[in-house]
Amino acid sequence: MQESIARPTLTPQSNSANCHGGPNEDTTGLPLIAIVGSPNVGKSVLFNTLTGAYVTVSNYPGTTVEVSRGKGRLAGQTVGVVDTPGMYRLVPLTEEERVARDILLAERPVVTLHVVDAKNLERMLPMTLQLIEAGQPVVLVCNLMDEADQLGVKVNTNALAQSLGIPVIPTALAIGRGAEQLKEIVAASIHKNHFQSAVGCSATSSCCYANATQPSHPATIQYPPAIEDALGQIDSHLFGTYQLSKRAIGLLLLQNDQGIADLVEAQEGPRYPDVEAVVKTAKERFSQPLAFIIARYQREAASKILQNVITQPERRISPFAEKLSAATMNPITGIPLLVLALYLLYQFVGVLGAQTLVEFFETSIFGAYINPWINGLLNQFVPWAVVRDLIGNEYGIITLGVRYAVAIIFPIVGTFFLAFSVIEDSGYLPRLAMLIDRVFKKIGLNGRAVIPMVLGFGCDTMATIVTRTLETRRERILSTILLSLAIPCSAQLGVMLGMLSGRNDLLLIWAAVMTGIFLLVGLVTARLMPGERPTFYMELPPLRLPSPKNVFVKTYTRMEWYFREVFPLFIIASLVIWVGRLTGLFDLAISALEPLVRWLGLPDQTAVAFLFGFFRRDYGAAGLYDLRNTMTGAQILVSTVTMTLFVPCVAQFSVTLKERGWKTALAIVAFIFPFAFLVGGLLNWLLVILGVKL
Repeated sequence: MQESIARPTLTPQSNSANCHGGPNEDTTGLPLIAIVGSPNVGKSVLFNTLTGAYVTVSNYPGTTVEVSRGKGRLAGQTVGVVDTPGMYRLVPLTEEERVARDILLAERPVVTLHVVDAKNLERMLPMTLQLIEAGQPVVLVCNLMDEADQLGVKVNTNALAQSLGIPVIPTALAIGRGAEQLKEIVAASIHKNHFQSAVGCSATSSCCYANATQPSHPATIQYPPAIEDALGQIDSHLFGTYQLSKRAIGLLLLQNDQGIADLVEAQEGPRYPDVEAVVKTAKERFSQPLAFIIARYQREAASKILQNVITQPERRISPFAEKLSAATMNPITGIPLLVLALYLLYQFVGVLGAQTLVEFFETSIFGAYINPWINGLLNQFVPWAVVRDLIGNEYGIITLGVRYAVAIIFPIVGTFFLAFSVIEDSGYLPRLAMLIDRVFKKIGLNGRAVIPMVLGFGCDTMATIVTRTLETRRERILSTILLSLAIPCSAQLGVMLGMLSGRNDLLLIWAAVMTGIFLLVGLVTARLMPGERPTFYMELPPLRLPSPKNVFVKTYTRMEWYFREVFPLFIIASLVIWVGRLTGLFDLAISALEPLVRWLGLPDQTAVAFLFGFFRRDYGAAGLYDLRNTMTGAQILVSTVTMTLFVPCVAQFSVTLKERGWKTALAIVAFIFPFAFLVGGLLNWLLVILGVKL
């Protein structure tokens, strides 16, 4: 007999979860604040507000998902803060959601800050209810209140706090609104260790508890009797120690959460079959999946709460930002806007960064002062030629490695990271995904793949990691191939733009060839590779003027990453070249590459640049940049196309190896290396046959 489904009702709940700590790298021993929520709601801004500059970013144990951790001070007390990856629910669908949920399971947050978009409360509040049911010490951060005000959306946070039974803080963190009140509540929660005493605000404060009665108990949802009965039976079989409440554990088990099932099996041992039997019996009583039913009850409960909380405007306000948002996704207006954005990016990165700033650093700083000074000191004080070659001369650590990293790559990376931070903070990227979704579907992807592709223009290594957010294995492999082949990283792209600057004909041909290769390889690979075609959905954050503070923090963080992670690779590459020259392997490798560069119609000296490209593509691109004045227009075009298609750098290959496995990683490299030279050679042959003079 199938169980009938009734409308949900809210009842008080007072039980709390048993907690137990887990691994915590740089915040060990400190009260831990966990920041959770969907992407694009201001979690990173809140993290920066609480931590300042004391931040570390590292992979979560057993994964390659990066998690930001930091330390801050609240009311004179040092606290740890962790910014979890974006999550929409406690039942994870992506690895990012699983990591976020695992942090709540394995660690002991004394406060869980759930950050939501005030304009989209109905969609985000179900997760708040899940966190409450899980016994988490939740504070609801109702962010982006300024944008809600602009749209005429009014949120009664006092009423919402009373209905939920937890603190609700209205904020607009990008402009600092509500930050101090939030810090007061968090500090009080840590000090008191329970929320009934965590008011900490006066009657005149903008805190949601002003002039209000303190909420009694956090609310929970009343599910159909069969589910409630199953939850009670599961509770009676659970004797282990869990970070989440037993009610939440039961709900997750009923929704086929394999991670929770493994946890319960490990905790309960021989009692686990009894739990499985309860779950199986409950499922048999419904014609629909329990995950669907439970999610529906959570949505309906959220809607019921919000009936007396949100006031929508009688007539929807349509500001300029909404009209511009629609224009960016309409092909008729969106494509010209995309072309304009790319042109501005080229002017900022390709002209200002790759020409003006590179010329200043390379010629006026290194060429005029640093390199002559270093070589002069070496010639005067160092009698050993082998040591002089290590530090200076043509391929020295300073004269080549540091010069490439600082004089050529740094200005390009810096301008790109700045521009990308502006684009990212504006909310344009999800709209770009919507715009080109139809094109991407032709190559076996969808609009969601735009995010790793665009990130690839910053760093292909990070973008390869981000491909794990794509829905199917087929998508992840396709994206990895295209990232490795046809998406140049910021440093490489900037150098390519620098080489092509002033020659719009070369730039247009290069862009056309790269776009054609991207689409052709994607189309052919999608036809040859079996697998499920993906669905597409994407959350659209509002278009907004980027916050200068946010842009600066993001740019600074990425530049810090560049000097910490990438700069040492240039030094290592210089050392490898030095060893290669000592042993003769360097000259041997160049001799092996010379026939290939001749096939491309390039001077023999470019073999050195392609050898550098085996270490890092941007290192090789910088080598070509050094030779640009000795090449014809056709040679510049052929060399830039070939180097753009060249094998992925060591870091990207390592991540591909870890993410996709050694067979896929080696197959990608085995395809790309000959393909790059094939395309370059055919392009050179075509230019010669047609008699094109560039």
